[in-house]
Amino acid sequence: MSFYLYLILGFLGGIPAGMGMGGGTVTIPLLVLVGGVEQKIAQCANLFAFLPMSVGALKTHADNHLVETRGMLWIILPALLLSAIGAYVAAVLPSEILRKAFGVFLIGLALFGFYQRQKD
Repeated sequence: MSFYLYLILGFLGGIPAGMGMGGGTVTIPLLVLVGGVEQKIAQCANLFAFLPMSVGALKTHADNHLVETRGMLWIILPALLLSAIGAYVAAVLPSEILRKAFGVFLIGLALFGFYQRQKD
C-alpha cells in the first residue's frame, strides 16, 4: 500500500514542479503530513528529485537559446557555498526545528504572494 501512496504523492508534487511552481512547497508537506516521512528525509527526497528535473529544464532552455551565461559564475558560486552551509545546518538540526522553520517559510511565502497580488 505504501508504494501506491508515495506514487500518488509523487504525482501530486510533480505537477506543480513541472509547471515551475516549486514542487518542494507541495512535495515536502505531502510527504511529512500524509506520507508520515521524517522532515529530513522529505527534504532529501525533494532535493534528489530536483537533480534530474533541473538537468532536463536546463537542456530545454539551452535548446531554445534562453540561457544567459554572462554573469552566471556570480550566481553559481554563492549558491554552491550557501547550499553546502544549508545542508550542514539541516543535518545537525533536529527534524522538529526544520519542520517549524519550513512552516514559517511557507507562511512567509504565502504572505509575500498575497502582498504581490494586492499590488497588481
